[in-house]
Amino acid sequence: MNLKLLTKPECHLCAAARDTMDEVTAEYNVTWQEISTTDHPELAEQFAEEIPVLFVDDRQRDFWVIDADRLRRMIAAGLNA
Repeated sequence: MNLKLLTKPECHLCAAARDTMDEVTAEYNVTWQEISTTDHPELAEQFAEEIPVLFVDDRQRDFWVIDADRLRRMIAAGLNA
């Protein structure tokens, strides 16, 4: 399972999303990757109004507020597939 979180600097929603990602992925012993719009301006333009954005296996699955329960379900489903 490939989990990526698109973030931008000085974003309070991104800080909350990071906390959620850390908490939930630790429960399942899986890793995630943070991608900054600073390093990827093309993604900043594409997702400007939706950041932070959660990608699961390169598909957009959530944005703005990352729901911990939804993330748990996605990870569990991915691990059981």
